[in-house]
Amino acid sequence: MKFFVDTAEIDAIAELNDLGMVDGVTTNPSLILKSGRDILEVTKEICAMVDGPVSAEVVATDAETMLEEGKKLAGIAENIAVKVPLTWAGLKTCKALSEQGTMVNVTLCFSANQALLAAKAGATFISPFIGRLDDLNLDGMDLIQDIRTIYDNYGFSTEILAASIRSVNHMKDAALIGADVATAPPGVIKQMANHVLTDKGLDQFVQDAAKAGIKIL
Repeated sequence: MKFFVDTAEIDAIAELNDLGMVDGVTTNPSLILKSGRDILEVTKEICAMVDGPVSAEVVATDAETMLEEGKKLAGIAENIAVKVPLTWAGLKTCKALSEQGTMVNVTLCFSANQALLAAKAGATFISPFIGRLDDLNLDGMDLIQDIRTIYDNYGFSTEILAASIRSVNHMKDAALIGADVATAPPGVIKQMANHVLTDKGLDQFVQDAAKAGIKIL
């Protein structure tokens, strides 16, 4: 499973990228706002840092303006994936951009039917939102499983990009189901390394090394 980092914070991306933990980056207007940076400026900087796809989202809601915004965003770098919402206008924009050879990430997906439409429209990525479904007492992973089954049934090339990930369990479950990509905040990716038994075992090793007088350097 590929790891995309869901942030527009340059330092956080750089830290994970140096460890080989970044296969791409996803941003959205909320993350751009949080970064305090200009969308074109920060997106260009991210694209230069990472080799994989960098999702940059349009802000218009009508197809004609979305398409123009998408073209401008795609001009930032070759690894831009233009992010459009899963609306009828977004699907029209997805179709037009994908036919021009631009990667498209269709976002705000909450049903298998929506995901099917996105694949038919030529989406490079479909972004089902796990956490927001969980907020409604629905199991977001059920949606990932449904999309996986449908895409496998018909050989769609659209990659399932599990989004709105909030926990390490979300990461594990997405990987078990077979999501192609998971995009998560830097903190969640780093938390995947944590386990109480690892900490306990390391503490014991450190104590025993001190008692034995073990020195390597």
